[in-house]
Amino acid sequence: MIRSGKVRYIFSKIEINLIINFILLFATIQCSKNDLSASNFEELERVQEENQNNTEKKVFNFEKISCTEGFANEYPCKDYDLLSWIPLSFFGSESANDNWGWTDSNSKREFVLQGLNDGLAFLDITDPQKVILIGKLLSATDPSDWRDVKIYNNYAFVVSEASSHGLQVFNLNRLLDSDEFKIFNEDHIANDFGNAHNIAINISTGFAYILGSALYERGPVFYDISFPEQPILRGGFSGTSYIHDAQIITYEGEDQNYLGREILLGSNSDGGETNQLIILDVTEKTNPQIISTISYSYGGYTHQGWIDENHRYFYLGDELDELRYGNKTRIITFDLKDLNNPKMHFVYEGKTDAIDHNLYIKSNKLYLSNYTAGLRELNIENIENQEIIEEAFFDTHPENDDSSFEGVWNSYPFFESGVLAVSDINRGLFLIKRK
Repeated sequence: MIRSGKVRYIFSKIEINLIINFILLFATIQCSKNDLSASNFEELERVQEENQNNTEKKVFNFEKISCTEGFANEYPCKDYDLLSWIPLSFFGSESANDNWGWTDSNSKREFVLQGLNDGLAFLDITDPQKVILIGKLLSATDPSDWRDVKIYNNYAFVVSEASSHGLQVFNLNRLLDSDEFKIFNEDHIANDFGNAHNIAINISTGFAYILGSALYERGPVFYDISFPEQPILRGGFSGTSYIHDAQIITYEGEDQNYLGREILLGSNSDGGETNQLIILDVTEKTNPQIISTISYSYGGYTHQGWIDENHRYFYLGDELDELRYGNKTRIITFDLKDLNNPKMHFVYEGKTDAIDHNLYIKSNKLYLSNYTAGLRELNIENIENQEIIEEAFFDTHPENDDSSFEGVWNSYPFFESGVLAVSDINRGLFLIKRK
């Protein structure tokens, strides 16, 4: 999300009824999956508050809700079932933001790392109908609506726009033996850069890239995290000023000139006329080199993007074009067959006015966090012929599909179980799965 004074989000009475219905009523009566009675609102709210203040293990039970005739209860959907919904009140937080996932390689247990305004929550979602809130890593300084997390070698690396936050490092193996809810401390914190908007990690090289900090004119900052609890600042790049988000890859595409090189694909915007994808060779951390840049028409705010698994096509989202120009959701695709000469390939327009946010690619599917339009799944297998098809969706914001900064911020699609962890700013964490 771009930095601006967004309105603080609060629950409506309707959503609280739906949230807590499954905490109390599931244990006492066998009700219909579509029964959303409001008669027990005050009692359900009291039970939820008691659970929130309980320091013992926090377990959230939820009965699966199938997508039937285009709805899972009040939520519009297509081919996605709702496995669980963990509301903000369960976390004791005011808003949600980024999230990521971790799977323990030995036990295969799956965990969601859920970004919140006041910190990072750890949830065991191995059984999506019985989610365990293991604990929280509180913000290093102040609360903030912006928090980002990525993982390397069983460690979480967390940044935030909270003043002087720095880089929090947390050993995720600590979650495996936790028997009760805990407020965790980080294992290490690096304070070289103050606050930052984002972090990206290339797991094949062991380098983290801090984005939007005060260093290097807000360009990417390079950290060696090969020893996670001893991150070392190795350099940075200031040649294009602010980079909002980035993906860093060890290149395996068709351009033989860069095979095996470490390439940064950055979303670069000044909030005005400069909106572009920048391609950097960051193999040599003390001497990063611009390979090329490419801009596009009707740019509002170059936000984030992801390259396909063949390292051929890059899919980019602009966070302000819907507001500035009135177009539908838009994804811009670039052909990177020649890194020195990237070309505009195809512009996809969605079905709603909603703003596109973070997107990721797994196999031939693109998973788009589409704010008020929820999570959208797009088939990109025929992109060479300029075709992208929406196949499925789950809309966590049934009120509307307006061009506003509400709804889904991020969705993590990489769990082997097929569960998607969907982070809704206003409503918390949704766990959904394709039929």
